[in-house]
Amino acid sequence: MPKRTVCRMAYERLYLAYLVYFNRDRDYFECHEVLEELWLARDKDPLYKALLQTAVGLYHFRNNNVRGGLIMLSRAYEVLQRYPADALGINLAKLAREAGDYARKLETYAERPFGYYDLTIELLDPELAEEVAAAGRDIVPSHPQRRGPQRPESSRRK
Repeated sequence: MPKRTVCRMAYERLYLAYLVYFNRDRDYFECHEVLEELWLARDKDPLYKALLQTAVGLYHFRNNNVRGGLIMLSRAYEVLQRYPADALGINLAKLAREAGDYARKLETYAERPFGYYDLTIELLDPELAEEVAAAGRDIVPSHPQRRGPQRPESSRRK
């Protein structure tokens, strides 16, 4: 009888979901939800917090909160730039640079307004790319996307 191999994912399920929501769905609220859970499970790891702040910064600016976008993207940049360029299987150096560029543009938004644009997290590790693709098959996009926290159905007033 052939040996049965157990397939184990190299990356955290919540991290994969974050990447699906960030790159495929551009659903930065859901990015926050899944990565906050992982951040807490990882003893508030600053790298996960910075990734979370990147998504929150985009969420704020997309919703016309320039100040919120500036604060979150600036904080994300400050932390992201301290990590290896390819940490977590992504092009972290590129993401840090883009978050910093976005924050600098937001600093002068009143004088030089510009249109919102998304960022894309480049996946460097081929295994990560495969795992993200597999995770994406199981994640249904939120349409419409949530605009904020929602109470569970069981606690809503009728």
